[in-house]
Amino acid sequence: MKGKVVIITGGSSGIGLALANEFAARGAYICIAARDESRLASAQKSLTTKGYKVLSLVTDVSKEEDCKLLIDKTVDYFGRIDILVNNAGVSMRAAFRGIDLNVLKRLMDINFWGTVYCTRYALEHLLKVKGSVVGIISVAGHIGLPGRTGYSASKFAVRGFLDTLRAENLNTGLHVLVAAPGFTASNIRNTALKADGTPQGETPRDENKMMSAETAAIKIVNAVEKRKNSIVLTFWEGKFTVFLNKFFPKFVSKLAFNHMKKEPDSPFI
Repeated sequence: MKGKVVIITGGSSGIGLALANEFAARGAYICIAARDESRLASAQKSLTTKGYKVLSLVTDVSKEEDCKLLIDKTVDYFGRIDILVNNAGVSMRAAFRGIDLNVLKRLMDINFWGTVYCTRYALEHLLKVKGSVVGIISVAGHIGLPGRTGYSASKFAVRGFLDTLRAENLNTGLHVLVAAPGFTASNIRNTALKADGTPQGETPRDENKMMSAETAAIKIVNAVEKRKNSIVLTFWEGKFTVFLNKFFPKFVSKLAFNHMKKEPDSPFI
């Protein structure tokens, strides 16, 4: 990773910031992008105080022009791009029957279109160096999770998009990784949208019992170095569940429903 230039969207907190630290610790130069300017500035300060070379750019990935500027400014600053990590994302927690459809549109705009926009404008630079495109999805991108219709749909879409991009570039040297963390400690559940589009505020899960963002970052960066096609993180709620779903989808749907039903203030009774 020494001397590689890495762009990480959603890089101001959670898995994104953990990835920035891990890539930088291995010698990479980092560009972190996020919407929240103050949080982004704090993240950049935490990285630069460790001696890492970091650029931060305020970016709303749901806006195509912001994504183009992110790529252009990174290339202007560092001279190249080697790795694009599409990490920016938002979740939701509401039953579909009562949801404001704008919530689903917002999730698709950020999670799916943000990945498409950034990848489209980074692609020509990545092809020059046979670089990597990374998509951070979720187990929800393999299994439909109750209460997460828009989130699952967006992550399935990202997986389909990147799998196809990989197939198109079998002979170009482009590396495409789809990484699916299981439940990982981060702020994504705090910012998850309710049926009316407002953030839920408090996570319904015990974050201390989940894989840490730092552990997830190590595994993802290792997968980039090994140029893997895909990884699923955590065992029971990740690898085993995805495997089980291939053979017993009805059973897994029942497990997922019962699991989500037990959450505090669950939309399912």
